[in-house]
Amino acid sequence: MSTQGRWISSSIANVFATFVPPCGHVDRITSMLRWLLHSLAVIFFALGLLTVFRSPDWSVWQLALLAGEYGQWLALGAAVTASGIFWKRRLMGSLALTTAVLALFATVLLLTPAISAFAVGEFARIDLDLIGAPAVKRAPFSVGGFFERHPDNVPVETVSFSDELTMDYYRAQGVNSPAPCVVVLHGGGWDRDDRSQMSGLNHWLALHGYAVAAISYRLAPRFPWPAQKEDTLAALAFLKGNAVKLGLDPQRLVLLGRSAGGQIAETVAYSAHDPAICGVVGLYAPSDINFAYKYARDSDVLKSPGLIRRFVGGAPEVIKARYDDASALNHVSRESPPTLLIHGENDTLVWHRHSVRLEAVLERVNVPCVFVSLPWATHAFEYNLSGPGGQLTTYALERFLAKVTAPR
Repeated sequence: MSTQGRWISSSIANVFATFVPPCGHVDRITSMLRWLLHSLAVIFFALGLLTVFRSPDWSVWQLALLAGEYGQWLALGAAVTASGIFWKRRLMGSLALTTAVLALFATVLLLTPAISAFAVGEFARIDLDLIGAPAVKRAPFSVGGFFERHPDNVPVETVSFSDELTMDYYRAQGVNSPAPCVVVLHGGGWDRDDRSQMSGLNHWLALHGYAVAAISYRLAPRFPWPAQKEDTLAALAFLKGNAVKLGLDPQRLVLLGRSAGGQIAETVAYSAHDPAICGVVGLYAPSDINFAYKYARDSDVLKSPGLIRRFVGGAPEVIKARYDDASALNHVSRESPPTLLIHGENDTLVWHRHSVRLEAVLERVNVPCVFVSLPWATHAFEYNLSGPGGQLTTYALERFLAKVTAPR
């Protein structure tokens, strides 16, 4: 055998020995198993805590999203870990009982979003009934919904609506007459991301009979506010002017924005005084930029004070009027369109109180408003449309949009 052949054979033997120790190394196998099960129990428990406690501002908030919207599957892993510890408790040593209990607690914590979703869904159902939203056959949340597939096979057209900006246009499926149109504004802190962000919801909307225009807007800091408002108004004007070609109803437009896009959507909807805007949806949106700046901290993951200054174009002491203009809450009036707000109480990036405060102002002037508050959820909870947050989002959207886009 050649030198190269002997080297390859030796390497394979070493790798095999690492993962499949000889019979004489029972203690080594036991130690590895003990370490693995202990580690899994701790990891599952730590993730479970993120469903009931807000993660630190500096943390990787996506772990809270994983725990909240995929917790039902992680709970299976935690339960299997607990079972494995009980099964091998004689080999696990003195920490066996403690680790098993930790894994069982993790199982319960990771199931918390699913359990809470049943109660939140009933409150959402009542609130949607109160504004006269049509009933639907589906439940707000169901365990069967975890297994539902959401196809993304709607054709997407790239359409230019200004010299510099384009939109992704999804034609409404299964609708013969001109369809209502949902204008979607992406998030990303006003300075990044694009219109392709989390397009699963766009496909879902199109498959449920709505035209969807996911628009681009100019990004900060090169283009501070109100560039984003101007771009949104330009997109609305384009959609109205090309309604026949696009197969949409120019008098039934809904603005939907997530995070930073929610701030733009809410502000434009309340300040434009356009009767064609028949509704607005804000997903975890900062509705008051003055409020956001007041409580922003440099220690958070976004370094929010600098982010906001770059977005608005300076500090509030210098350009207070621009901060006021960028705050949707300041533009609310009796003529404001009906509003759907959905926000996670454990949101690390946009404080839940933004939506709480906006709901109070809308109620004060009798504007129809539905606020779906998710106790376990963090940012981007609708990323998984089959998860607890995703199911409640699509349920609320289905009923709210049917109400506000009903032919006048």
